[in-house]
This record gives sequence, structure tokens and C-alpha cells, in this order.
Amino acid sequence: MTVVGNVRRARTLLGVRTVIVAAGAAVMVLPFAYMLSTSFKPDRLVLEVPPQLLPHHATTANYANAWGSNDFGRYFLNSVLVAVATTVAAVFLAAMMAYAFARFRFRGRAPLFGLLLLGLMVPAMMLLLPQFLLAKRLLLIDSLWGLVVFYTGGNLALNTFLLRSFFQDIPRELEEAMVVDGAGPWSRFWRLILPLSRPALATVAIFTFLASWDEFAWALTIISDPSKRTLPIAISLFQGQHATQWGTVFAASAIAVAPVLALFAIFQRQFISGIATGALKG
Repeated sequence: MTVVGNVRRARTLLGVRTVIVAAGAAVMVLPFAYMLSTSFKPDRLVLEVPPQLLPHHATTANYANAWGSNDFGRYFLNSVLVAVATTVAAVFLAAMMAYAFARFRFRGRAPLFGLLLLGLMVPAMMLLLPQFLLAKRLLLIDSLWGLVVFYTGGNLALNTFLLRSFFQDIPRELEEAMVVDGAGPWSRFWRLILPLSRPALATVAIFTFLASWDEFAWALTIISDPSKRTLPIAISLFQGQHATQWGTVFAASAIAVAPVLALFAIFQRQFISGIATGALKG
């Protein structure tokens, strides 16, 4: 009876977990599915009751209107430039910093790392004013490079923290073998550490891309030239100008989500591997 009871209890727990996971998945997926469905609906069917996830009269006109109006294509390219440049710079700089903290011994190493982590505790909104004053002195106001520089700085702390933990678990014996062959620190970092850290690098790259792609407050603060707006600003203005054209607004949102989905599809294996490795270490 005890064995049967344990089996029933295990099945009950499995059923409860399945229901909870399914409910959580529905909460996350249904808004996205509704957005996609609405983006293919004509305006007269957007507010139909009950709503249809599979539109009967699907149209791509909303996507054409979204891309062709309000210089949306320029804003999309601006966001791609900023997000890609930020991701490359932040991941590369954070990898070098993480390697230094993980492998080298130098005076002030622990306080410096603690100071770096302290930056994670400061709300981003509190930094808007000092960042603006600094950007003004550096002549980065109303510049896409002003976004790249501060987005890169804002992502360094988290990226360094994640990569340092991963680098510390790479066996030192591998580096020692390269030292015997005459390899210096840069050669070991470039030829050994980075290739072995692809899952971790992919993980921080996705996090950095998402953070820079979706950022709104800083871009709104320093960008006033309409030709240099990024996608979050464009969508907010787009929605204000087309408050009743929900199909077009949702089409613009779907276009904004597409690069994020493509990035995850490309790096999903490395991303899942990196998350799993972090979970095992934790």
C-alpha cells in the first residue's frame, strides 16, 4: 500500500506541476499570440467579441503601413546599430574584466569587484541626471554613440559577474599547459577561455541585446533629433499618433520583437547550456 500511495502521490504532484507550468506558459504566450493575431486583422475586426486568435480575413497591410510610415525603417536600423554595437562592446570588455578578476591576483582585487557589483544595486532611473551631465561634457547628447557608450557601461557589471563565475570553473591545468608552450595572458584568453565559454558568452550577449534593444528612458532623455530615434521611442510615438489603428500598432510591435526571437533562435542551444551550467553551479 505504501508503494501504491507513493506512486499516486508522485502522479498527483506531477499533475499539479504540469497544470502550474501550463498556466504560466499560457499567461506568457497568450498576449504574444493575441498581438500577432491582431497584427493580421483589418481594423474593423480588431475589437471583435469574442476575439479570434486565428483571423478569418488575414491581411499584411498593417505591416506595410507600419514599416512605410513615420520613417519606421530608419528607427529600426538605428536600434539594430545601437544594440549590435552595445552587445559586441559590452560582452568583449566584460569578458576581459571577468578574466582578470578570475585569474589574476592584484592589489585591490576584492574591493574593485565589490564596487563593480555595487553598481547592480543602483536603480537605473537614479543615474539619468548624472549620466546626462557626463554625456553633455563628452559631447554625446543627441548621438547614437551616446546610447552605445552608456548602454555598454550599464551592462558591464552584470556581464562581468556572470562571466567571472564561469571562467573560474575552467580548469587551470589547461592554461598551465599553454604557459609551458609560451602562451601569454592574451593568447590564453583568446585561444582558450573564449572558445570554452561560448554558452556563457551567448547568454550575456542575449541579455545585453535585450537590454539595449528595449531601453526607453535613456534614449528618450538624450535623443531629440527625429532621425536618430530608436525603436522603443518610435513605437511610443506611433501609438500616440495611431491610437485607433491597433492592427498597425501591433504590427509595429511584432516587427520589433522579430530580431529578439531570431537572436534567441540562433543562440538557443548555447543559451540553454549556459543557463543549465549556472543552475548546476548554483
